[in-house]
Amino acid sequence: MKPEIHPDYREVVFHDLSCDFKFVTRSTIQTREKIEHNGKEYPLVKIEVSAESHPFYTGKHKIVDTAGRVEKFRQKFGAVGSKTQVAQG
Repeated sequence: MKPEIHPDYREVVFHDLSCDFKFVTRSTIQTREKIEHNGKEYPLVKIEVSAESHPFYTGKHKIVDTAGRVEKFRQKFGAVGSKTQVAQG
C-alpha cells in the first residue's frame, strides 16, 4: 500500500442518542469529540438510530392508522372537486 494516501482507520465509539447505547467499532469517520469508554479514550460519533433502536431490529413497529383517511377527507371537504365516485356498499 502507498503510504500517506489512506484515511486513519481506528476504533471509534458510536453513541445512539435515542436509547443511550454505545458500541465500539473501527471506522475512518472524522470527529472532533472524544469519550472515555471502558477506561480508554476514543473518538465519539453521535447517531440517532442504530440496530439497538431501529424498529425493524427491535420488533417494536409503530402501527400507522391508515383506515378511515379517505372517509375523514370526504367528511371534511365533501365531494367538492372529487373525480371519483363514492363506493356504496
